[in-house]
Amino acid sequence: MATWYNINFQNGASPLMEQIIFFHDHTLIILIMITILVSYLMMNLFFNKYINRFLLEGQMIELIWTITPAITLIFIALPSLRLLYLLDELNNPLITLKSIGHQWYWSYEYSDFNNVEFDSYMLQYEKNSPMNFRLLDVDNRVVLPMNNQIRVLVTATDVIHSWTIPSLGIKIDANPGRLNQTSLFINRPGIFFGQCSEICGANHSFMPIVIESISISNFINWINNYS
Repeated sequence: MATWYNINFQNGASPLMEQIIFFHDHTLIILIMITILVSYLMMNLFFNKYINRFLLEGQMIELIWTITPAITLIFIALPSLRLLYLLDELNNPLITLKSIGHQWYWSYEYSDFNNVEFDSYMLQYEKNSPMNFRLLDVDNRVVLPMNNQIRVLVTATDVIHSWTIPSLGIKIDANPGRLNQTSLFINRPGIFFGQCSEICGANHSFMPIVIESISISNFINWINNYS
């Protein structure tokens, strides 16, 4: 869960989010190296007293500053393409969750089970309750089993919303009249918070998302009790 002093990503709760964090660190290291090199060259240019009035061209240095950025971009592009394909991959999902955006709440359907559907509204904040998360907690949480592949179908009934769980590396638009698909793989138990990330109207800030990750046996008990 993000707090006011967080300046980096939330801890990854899925393999894909961990890969996104690794790619971010990889790219940041390259950017820092480029910044240091360019800063060093600029300082040398500013403070040296050497001039060459007759220097018109330098084939070798032009070749170097053309090839070096191209190689650097390859080092960034290859991991990026790999990650994009991993994000789109979906293999043998255990269950399917359908998420439907409304103004201003989410509704969920477990398509593989009968009569398992509910609306999820934000809870009113209570100062005296230490376990009440302001603007983040909901009355009906999405319950999902950990260590299993889960397909998520996202759509909306009115305007464009965005179903986002930062710690799982998920951000997918909910478009009216269209089904978007993504996948989840949660690798640890816990409660993961998200919010609508598309400005969808007056109460855009008041339609949070909460996923509760539990073991498969507890998930089966939850389904049986709900049905």
